Amino acid sequence: MQSSKRFSRRHLLRGACVSLALPMLESMSRGTALGASDVAPPKRMICINTTLGLHTPNLFPAESGRDYKLTPYLEAIGEFRQDFTIFSGLSHPEVDGGHPAELCYLTSAPHPRADNFKNTISLDQYAIERLVPDTRFGALVLASSSSRGLSFTRSGVPIPAEERPSRVFKSMFVDGSPKEIEAQMQRLKQGQSIMDTVLEQAQDFERSLGYNDRQKLDEYFGSVREVEQRLMKSQDWARRPKPTVAGKPPTDINSSVEVPARVRLMIDLMHLALQTDSTRFITFALNGLNAVPVIPGVTQDWHNLSHHGQDPAKLAELRVIELEQMRLFGELLRKLKNTAEGAGTLLDQTIVMFGSNLGNASSHDNKNLPILVAGGGFDHGQHLAFDPKKHPPLSNLYVQFLQQLGADVDAFGSSNGTIPGFVTSRSAAKSR
Repeated sequence: MQSSKRFSRRHLLRGACVSLALPMLESMSRGTALGASDVAPPKRMICINTTLGLHTPNLFPAESGRDYKLTPYLEAIGEFRQDFTIFSGLSHPEVDGGHPAELCYLTSAPHPRADNFKNTISLDQYAIERLVPDTRFGALVLASSSSRGLSFTRSGVPIPAEERPSRVFKSMFVDGSPKEIEAQMQRLKQGQSIMDTVLEQAQDFERSLGYNDRQKLDEYFGSVREVEQRLMKSQDWARRPKPTVAGKPPTDINSSVEVPARVRLMIDLMHLALQTDSTRFITFALNGLNAVPVIPGVTQDWHNLSHHGQDPAKLAELRVIELEQMRLFGELLRKLKNTAEGAGTLLDQTIVMFGSNLGNASSHDNKNLPILVAGGGFDHGQHLAFDPKKHPPLSNLYVQFLQQLGADVDAFGSSNGTIPGFVTSRSAAKSR
């Protein structure tokens, strides 16, 4: 039998220098009046840019529509076929210049190489302005390496990205004076979970919950411990000698080469941030490297591999890197889909866009961008293919994101409408 006690959505467990926000539980969302319906879970958005692109012949299906054959890259996330849509042919009009187009991935501001270039507001920051979410963070701006992120203010000023998972974790869960924060972080390094500091309060809280809520809370506490353990492992890795590789030593030899491990930590933190409603908007720059990433089977500089010039040996190693990226994307989808929320899952409530500002990294081309969209309440399971020379602007997709998030808008950036054939699950159900 479920408890009738009602808790605030902002309920926290507190301990020494720790504020542990809780995920949405049935006891928090259940109406107090007889017959009252549950409060709808909040809608969220994650935007990811892999800055060295994806080799699109391994990504784009030959067929459009719903009966397409999975390509090598899509096979890596094949279990989520009905949860994502693959787009081909899309781009931002007048956005050119190769790598500098990273600046415009979420803004669509034209000609980033021009001397008079001025960027505009990014999609996530615009969503914050229009929706004003009541969360600890307006958005999390993250990167796998460097402080170069995807988010920009209304005046086009870049918002520095956080690349250190420990800092993100600290900002989410550890509070107090600088001295107190350092003491708490030292306890974490010694193996003491933040759960230890809120254990008694957590046990009291759990006793007042129903079975489903207790189970969900146990899963969440387990996720927090898992992130702590990975953070400790990542610190251990930083002290280990780096592996040697054949050929010229990479120019970037610091821990940023541990790409999969770094990305997994950020995936864990993204999941926790959304699960606790600490934020509803996340941008993540999966930055490429002028170095050899630590991925089995890769011996060459990643950036050099992206400029493959159709060389078979380079393409083979590039495929290894990009398949790993697709698997990591799948791990994020799996975490979101395996987290129940309301009558559905966290993935149902979260728009997840994975793509790149480069359509062909080898030639620095910014057309025919690789774009995948998962979750968020859209009708998925299809390949929407457009003529790269005559296509709707990518910003049309962003307008649909904003509308699905609840913003009353009909334009963003270079948009001129919406994407034909891309509708919400509810709209699709009504038309059947």
